[in-house]
Amino acid sequence: MKLGFIGLGIMGAPMAANLMKGGHELNVNTRGKVPASLLTSGAKSYDTSKEVTEKSDIIFIMVPDTPQVAEVLFSKNGCSSTSLKGKIIVDMSSISPIETKEFALKVNELGGQYLDAPVSGGEVGAVQGTLSIMVGGEEAAFAKVKPLFELMGKNISLVGGNGDGQTCKVANQIIVALTIEAVAEALVFSSKAGADPARVREALMGGFASSRILEVHGERMVKRTFDPGFRISLHQKDLNLALQGAKALSMSLPNTASCQELFNLCAAHGGQDNDHSALVHAIEIMANHKLND
Repeated sequence: MKLGFIGLGIMGAPMAANLMKGGHELNVNTRGKVPASLLTSGAKSYDTSKEVTEKSDIIFIMVPDTPQVAEVLFSKNGCSSTSLKGKIIVDMSSISPIETKEFALKVNELGGQYLDAPVSGGEVGAVQGTLSIMVGGEEAAFAKVKPLFELMGKNISLVGGNGDGQTCKVANQIIVALTIEAVAEALVFSSKAGADPARVREALMGGFASSRILEVHGERMVKRTFDPGFRISLHQKDLNLALQGAKALSMSLPNTASCQELFNLCAAHGGQDNDHSALVHAIEIMANHKLND
C-alpha cells in the first residue's frame, strides 16, 4: 500500500518506521531532517504535503498542535491543494476535538475520508508498536486503516464519529496528568516524612494504588531521569484543550486546572522540555524538599 507520513518527530519517526516494517511504501515530509534510518529503509522524501498526498492512498499526520494540522491540510501546498478523491487522511496528532470536526467536514467535501486517531503510550510505545490508538470517524474508513494501526499499536478502538477520538485523548490526558500529580505528592510526602521513596514506591506497587504511572513515572521521579518521552510543554497543550473544551461545555475541571498550574510552575523554572513526570519538581518546590534529600 502507498502510504504518506507527515511529521517525523519523537513519535512520528518510529511510527513511520513500523509502517515500513509492515512492507508498505512510504512517502514522507517533515519540517526537520528526515531520519537517515527511514531513507535507507526506502522512504521517499518530498518537500510538501501536497506531493506526499499525490503519491499516497492513505496519509498519516503526526504534528504538535491544531495550527500545524490546519497548515498540513489546508495551506497553499497542503494536502487539500491536490485531489483527495479516494484518499484517507489520518490525523494522529493530539488537537482540538471541535476543530477536528471542521477539518473532517472540509476533507469530506473534497472527496476524501478523515479519521482522527490520537495515540497514548509515549516514545516507548511508538518505538515498540504498542500505542493505544483512539479513533473517530466512519467505520468503513476505520476498517481500511485498522491493519495499519495494528503495525503501530495494540489497543485500537473506534470511539465514535469524527472528533470523538480527540475527545477520548483529552480525557486520557486529564487522567494521566492527575495521576502523575498524585504520585508526585505521595512520593514527596513520603520522602519529607523520612521514608525511602524508592521503597515506598515498591510497596505501593503491590497494592490498590498500583498503576502504570506509579511504575514508570514513579521510577523516573525517584531516579530523576527526566529526558522526555512526553514533554511538559505538550501536556500543557493537551490540558489547554481540556480547559477550553470545559469552558465551551459550561463545566468545571478543577483538578485539571490545578495540574496545569503545576506544569506552568515547572515551565517557569525552565522545565518545559522535561518529561511530564518532572511535574514532581513543582511539588518539591512547594514542599521545600527534594525526593532524595
